[in-house]
Amino acid sequence: MFNYRFQFNFLPTLAFFILMPVFLMLAKWQFGRAEEKKILLEMAESHAKEKITDLTSLTNVDLASIRYKQIELVGRYHPNQQFLLDNQIKSGKPGFMVLTPFFVEGSQNVLLVNRGWIPLGNNRAEIPELSVTNAVTSLRGRINAFPSVGIKLKGAEIPTNSWPSILQMVDTKRVGEKLGRPIWSFQVELNADEPSGYNRDWQFSKEMQPEQHVAYALQWLALAITLTILYFWYSLKGRNEETTE
Repeated sequence: MFNYRFQFNFLPTLAFFILMPVFLMLAKWQFGRAEEKKILLEMAESHAKEKITDLTSLTNVDLASIRYKQIELVGRYHPNQQFLLDNQIKSGKPGFMVLTPFFVEGSQNVLLVNRGWIPLGNNRAEIPELSVTNAVTSLRGRINAFPSVGIKLKGAEIPTNSWPSILQMVDTKRVGEKLGRPIWSFQVELNADEPSGYNRDWQFSKEMQPEQHVAYALQWLALAITLTILYFWYSLKGRNEETTE
């Protein structure tokens, strides 16, 4: 006759009480991150419906409060001093983001307009030609942070001397020094229906979506359940075998 009694085993019990809180904590953290991402996406969708026409209203504001808002301005592109943001991958192909200075009427600061993605040539010695009008023009786009880099290498923030100048990352102070004028702390991504642009397929965020965080949370919960089953199975099995002997 089977006699199932719980038998204390030091090492399995120690492992159980160490791992279980970790699994539950990670599950809770992932659920929290899912909720945060959901709120951010809802805010992004709300911002996308708002329009800004005056840059002076954006002085000393937190980027998160204006990110993804539409902006419409009048000014001039500066075609002779453009930047190529390197190491930008699209559909598995390397290329550049084209960042063009835009002098807004009534503002001393320069706005960097992201006119889209262009592929890398046959080799890095081939610098693509970047054409854009310098006539007074209207511009429509959305506000966003500059693309981030995973690992910041030494000197990555220093633009190359020639024009167009190649960047590994955008440092607003360095770029402003090269242009001789301060620049705004955000970029404007040119709308897809605007002229003088390249490949543009703007997304709200490249970060993990809420559903992915939920999936990870469920995996951690599944591990916690599996650990519990294995712990009690081992403890009860050990006692049963001892009794039957």
